[in-house]
Amino acid sequence: MTRAFKYILPFTLYGLAVLAFTKTGVYTWLPLVYTFICIPVLEIMVKPASNNLSAIEEDIQKVNPVYDYILYAVVVFQFVALWLFLKSMLVADLSLSDTIGRVIAMGLLCGIFGINVAHELGHRVNFIEQLFAKSLLLTSLYMHFFIEHNKGHHKHVATPHDPSTAKLNQSLYRFWLQTLPGTYLSAWHIAIADASKKNKVFPKINNEMFLFQVIQLLFVIGVFYFFGMKAMLGFLIAALIGGLLLEAVNYIEHYGLLRKTIDTGKYERVLPQHSWNSDHIFGRLLLFELSRHSDHHYLASRKYQILRSMDQAPQMPTGYPGMILLALVPFCWFGVMDKQLKKYAPVQGV
Repeated sequence: MTRAFKYILPFTLYGLAVLAFTKTGVYTWLPLVYTFICIPVLEIMVKPASNNLSAIEEDIQKVNPVYDYILYAVVVFQFVALWLFLKSMLVADLSLSDTIGRVIAMGLLCGIFGINVAHELGHRVNFIEQLFAKSLLLTSLYMHFFIEHNKGHHKHVATPHDPSTAKLNQSLYRFWLQTLPGTYLSAWHIAIADASKKNKVFPKINNEMFLFQVIQLLFVIGVFYFFGMKAMLGFLIAALIGGLLLEAVNYIEHYGLLRKTIDTGKYERVLPQHSWNSDHIFGRLLLFELSRHSDHHYLASRKYQILRSMDQAPQMPTGYPGMILLALVPFCWFGVMDKQLKKYAPVQGV
């Protein structure tokens, strides 16, 4: 239980978001300040922790249900937060600054709470956990991620065939133009192909992707009906922010890394060196260990609480929040990350 307690950190962001939705002025901007100023500063001050659990500790923590209960709580909390956000947008005299602050706060929850935890639960085989994952993705209007990430990204990562892998010298902004439509269209292709394999009638509409679009459309219509145009527009922008955050994370996780082709013309197996890793503790906890991404791609079924730091993995100079800020300024990003790529050239083969 004590070990699991550290994963309460993401709920501090949640608490600040609730303040943003229920108060005005500086409170509406606290989630943004916390995520992209406080956390990056702390990660500069505190050394990364690369220690791993022992085999015995792994076996114990892997079956500890508390870690799962924390994720399940996120599902409930996310929908409560969305309700509070939509309700807060009904305030008649809300200033533009407070409106923007609240939309950004909800966007951060969409990316850090919604999509991130959906990513973890989406890799589970349990039907209920997968349903929770899809529900969380609904709050970000990003349900196609469930299809494309599991059946597309993990198969094609670190190859030119993956829209979620950033190319060398590709800026974050160019990457967004690649990955936002690319992953969406890829999800359609995968869903239609799956439906065809199952011999479904009219596979182009009788598939999971089509169902996701109907659910999301009805959800947006419901938001408009119960909360009005302003709340709906705010929600759409917040969902977009969540999607952009997710894809910014994809950008920093695989930038410039490529798998080698082998004799058969196929690509080598996904290895730890095909994902950027970060052991910076605050970013790890805020994102439920997502930054130990090399181990996640090496074995996607590993639960977040037992992900390992891999010796072969190329290391980021700081945690995810700081790396996202760096990526927003392309010449700074290239200046730092091109040196990192050369540093790991013997491993990566660049």
